[in-house]
Amino acid sequence: MNLDLSEEQEMLKKTARDFLEQECPRSLVREMEQGEKGYSPELWRKMAELGWMGLVFPEEYSGMSGNFVDLIILLGEMGRALVPGPFIPTVVSSGLPIFHHGTEEQKGNFLPEIASGELIMTLALTEPSTRFDESGTEAKAQHQFTNYSISGTKLFVPYAYVADWIICVARAEEGITLFLVPAKSPGINLTVLKTIASDKQFEVVFDDVKVPTANVLGKVGDGWKIIKQIEEWSALAWCGYEVGSLQRVLEMTVSYANERIQFERPIGSFQVIQHKCADMLMDIDGARFLTYQAAWKVSQGLAASMEISMAKAWTGEASRRVCLSGHQIHAGIGLFTDYDMELYFRRAKAMELAFGEGDFHREIIAQQLGL
Repeated sequence: MNLDLSEEQEMLKKTARDFLEQECPRSLVREMEQGEKGYSPELWRKMAELGWMGLVFPEEYSGMSGNFVDLIILLGEMGRALVPGPFIPTVVSSGLPIFHHGTEEQKGNFLPEIASGELIMTLALTEPSTRFDESGTEAKAQHQFTNYSISGTKLFVPYAYVADWIICVARAEEGITLFLVPAKSPGINLTVLKTIASDKQFEVVFDDVKVPTANVLGKVGDGWKIIKQIEEWSALAWCGYEVGSLQRVLEMTVSYANERIQFERPIGSFQVIQHKCADMLMDIDGARFLTYQAAWKVSQGLAASMEISMAKAWTGEASRRVCLSGHQIHAGIGLFTDYDMELYFRRAKAMELAFGEGDFHREIIAQQLGL
């Protein structure tokens, strides 16, 4: 396994960083938290013009034929800038399952529009039970001639307000099934949820929503296998985003430690501060290695369930330690909304919980060990 970046990957990283430093200042991130949409359509369009939405799709679908490592590199730079928007819900949680499990017609209809930035999608998975296993899906899909009728409540659906399509997970007579549902269909009601990250998550209520049988993604009753893949891809994507975010927390903290004067010397000259920063770096590099290792295996088509869970468990809990140390070193000023530390802390907490926190992924690791 060679984790050195290729020349093309180095160029992708540099291009992304230069672009986002110019186009996505933290003032924009805060503005989007207060806005109705939660993202900048102008920034979204410019990202699409760079080919980012089509990075992991083949050229035949207007993509760039990149792999999952390429995606993790890009997401690291997006995490460093805290880019707001439905990139992961659209490209990873929706686009990848369509590419791997959709019909040729579905691929042709959806993937080029995702790659061009014209289409926003999201995933409606979690329900009030908040269970991540198959028994947690209680939304019903009843077969009615050439349609299905979907009824049920979904929680924490990201960017549902701006989505054009929703992949809804529901229980048909044959079992768990995925449906491609137009987001503006009659019978869909949205309620924005207040979250620590102000990241525009919604309660979505489906009330007798009609969906054509042609909109089934994959096979009827065989949806849970696809869901497991979506959960793994999405968890790993958030690891990549969070590694970039934590790297920026370390950079801010080291810079502040070198500037803050106490007892007539920079606080970074004190051993306790130095050791805290060293611990932060070790946590971040551990998260980066586990994330890249899992992404490499995915890119090679190898089984990576355990590696993904290792990355997600470590990264989520490392984010807690890194942000806590960052706050301690910044002291009271780190809590001010005028400073970026509190912004990165709130986002880190949301990412820790997305697609399973540490204990959930430890259970997966234990099962992989045969326990």
